Amino acid sequence: MPQQIPGKPEKNKQNAKQISLVKGGHTFVFRYCAGQESGVLEALAELVKSRSLPFDWFDAAVLSHQLGQHLSKELQGFVPKH
Repeated sequence: MPQQIPGKPEKNKQNAKQISLVKGGHTFVFRYCAGQESGVLEALAELVKSRSLPFDWFDAAVLSHQLGQHLSKELQGFVPKH
């Protein structure tokens, strides 16, 4: 069942970001907007703690790495080009 990431409501689906992981018979998908990254990290930690699914800290690290890559791409747009 999809979980809503706390924070700002999604105003424009074109601005939505997504990270995902396929593990065994499970597909974990997290959709979020800029500014909701901390909520995604909290949701990953809660999923690990729940132990209701085969999702561990390594899986959370893989997804948080994807999150960091998205942030890096966004921030590159703010860096002046020489």
